[in-house]
Amino acid sequence: MTRLIQIKKGNTRRVALVQEPQLRLLGGCSSIYSLANSAITGGMKLSEAVRQRLTQESLDYDEVYNLRSEWHVLPAMDHPEDPARCLVSGTGLTHLGSARSRQNMHSAVEEVLTDSMKMFRWGVEGGRPSQGKIGAAPEWFYKGNGMMLRAHGEPLDRPPYAEDGGEEGEVAGVYVIDPEGHPRRVGMTTGNEFSDHRFEKKNYLNLAGSKLRNCAIGPELIIDPEFQSVDGKVVIERAGQILWSKQIKTGEAEMCHSLQNMEHHHFKFEGHRRPGDVHVHFFGADSLSFGDGIEISDGDVMQVSFEGLGRALRNRMRTAKTNPALVEIKSLG
Repeated sequence: MTRLIQIKKGNTRRVALVQEPQLRLLGGCSSIYSLANSAITGGMKLSEAVRQRLTQESLDYDEVYNLRSEWHVLPAMDHPEDPARCLVSGTGLTHLGSARSRQNMHSAVEEVLTDSMKMFRWGVEGGRPSQGKIGAAPEWFYKGNGMMLRAHGEPLDRPPYAEDGGEEGEVAGVYVIDPEGHPRRVGMTTGNEFSDHRFEKKNYLNLAGSKLRNCAIGPELIIDPEFQSVDGKVVIERAGQILWSKQIKTGEAEMCHSLQNMEHHHFKFEGHRRPGDVHVHFFGADSLSFGDGIEISDGDVMQVSFEGLGRALRNRMRTAKTNPALVEIKSLG
């Protein structure tokens, strides 16, 4: 398993291979983006490009991971030159648990079949087509561009206009678009697809707006991980004590959509295949603390981990202390 991490000290960026308990620095590249593009240009596997660039320089991973180093962890993937060329998006209603949570959120009557549950059933019936076939389209949502990505150890902000802030522990796929316009999967990473569930619960049509929040990925990018059945765990800590925790599962065996089908329905759009772009796409959550009545507060720490995806992703919630301010628009007319 090849585990990569991006780190930064001042204006200097580096990429490192995780070789516990050390980080082995790579030479000749300052980002996973540039490393991936060099592999594409050279016609080689990304893991081979990594081996070719290994140096003898190393860092203590514990020091970096625990925020005690002058080196800081960056999001596991970004577009280092232009954050606007990184599209952050996701696929919902892919896990049985998420469909139950959404049904309960939007239906006061158990027997009422919401649009969410209808879409989930379409996924169960047609989300796993045979090889080479196109299946039912999953729910798709937009989270923003690369400016919304946060790294391990960075706070996730609940803005003044938000009604809530809640974790969504997921795996995200990371992609670059090659010069011919073909999507290339670079790898997968742990993610916290932070959302405003209270706003969404008011009305399903608020879903789009509830997703426009910052989110976190990392700390590691795993090249070609096993994604059949992946065990995970989400923990919410308050004042150093566990407030809530839950074992979760993801992977194709735990979902109603295959990876092939989710990827097709994201990249079928021509605008999602612009050469040089980066895509970070969340594959959906199995369970949420919000579904168990937990309201995350300022200072609470959200931890997400998955077997085979490296060390856990930890972020605290930071709540804005200001009130919503009117955004006034001035005419150029």
